[in-house]
Amino acid sequence: MFWSIVHRTILWELVRVFGLSLLGITGMLLMAGIVAEASQHGLSPAQILAAIPLLIPSTLPYTIPATTLFATCVVYGRLAHDNEILAIKASGVNIMRIVWPGTLLGIGMTLVTITLYYDLIPTTHYIMRSMVLKDIEEFLYSVLKREKHIDYPKMGYSMKVKEVRGHTLIDALFVRKDLKSGSDDVTARAAEAELTVDMQHEPPQLLIHMKQCWVTSGPDGNGYLKDKVWPVDLPPDFNKTTRKFRASDMTWDELLEYREDLKVQKEKVDAELALMVSLDKSRGAPDPNLAPHITNLRYSSRSKLGEMLGVETEMLMRPALACGCLCFVLVGCPIGIWFSKSDYLSAFITCFLPIVFLYYPLLLCGSNLAKGGKFPGVLCVWCANTIMAVVAVPLYRKLLKN
Repeated sequence: MFWSIVHRTILWELVRVFGLSLLGITGMLLMAGIVAEASQHGLSPAQILAAIPLLIPSTLPYTIPATTLFATCVVYGRLAHDNEILAIKASGVNIMRIVWPGTLLGIGMTLVTITLYYDLIPTTHYIMRSMVLKDIEEFLYSVLKREKHIDYPKMGYSMKVKEVRGHTLIDALFVRKDLKSGSDDVTARAAEAELTVDMQHEPPQLLIHMKQCWVTSGPDGNGYLKDKVWPVDLPPDFNKTTRKFRASDMTWDELLEYREDLKVQKEKVDAELALMVSLDKSRGAPDPNLAPHITNLRYSSRSKLGEMLGVETEMLMRPALACGCLCFVLVGCPIGIWFSKSDYLSAFITCFLPIVFLYYPLLLCGSNLAKGGKFPGVLCVWCANTIMAVVAVPLYRKLLKN
């Protein structure tokens, strides 16, 4: 009975400090996020107020683990500073039993973060970006600047760029397919290009204005065009910006569906590539008309692979970030007891900052390596959590000895 009361007392203290710290840290990040968005996109006061409830869920995967660590360090540091840990150990109670309230908090916050990641966080993140990027041209430029490509297979065209400078697309590759045959109808590469949306046309069209353009196939034949505008139809629902381009905007179900779609698309591209390569080899001499098509297929295959790796990395990142809550607690409890700090600032400096500055850079590097396909995604993304869990083992051993 006595120890259940102790557990409840410690747990209540953890929840109290966690709640207050979460409000403070989230508020600071929220203000910083609003200022950044306002300066970048020129948001009006009304848009800023509307963005506040949409920004909060996006900050929680980072503030909840960090706040869990902070609360653990503060509470267990105060218990050690006031000699309450010493009194409990003197009563013959194993110190590991005192860690259970912190572990319970870590498990609870892990489950909360995973639940938020299932639907709420990606949905609010997407709504916020759609609210800011209402202008279609700006939306397209933003997508190209970030992802270097746009792809509308149902509309029969795709576009890839090397770089975006303002409203100028550098080294733009435009591919238009014949929807009936599925083969490339036009492949054009331009040194520079610009996008314009014609909303007066029915249906609305995207005008791709390409300068210094090399056309490798299509009705204009092979050759060089100094100036060429390619009109293509926008998707029917584009005005509503219902399509999600980023894996971070997708719910868990949408990620699973998108991954399967990418897998099917890549298999089709690879099958066509293998057929074209086999056909080219069977002719003996290389076919100059077939070579550009093979090059485009290889580029498309690598692009689909990159998209698949991005989706799979996102699917690994979400539970990894959520499990950071538990990993932080496992490390924060013994460190908080050792340092025995009763004030918030000392706990923040001695434990919170070093762990966070180690954990998140490792997580970021791991995610980048996973997206690049250089190492297995599970190994890269979960590396930071694994290191935290491994570090916790000798910490508890030393704590039990002392």
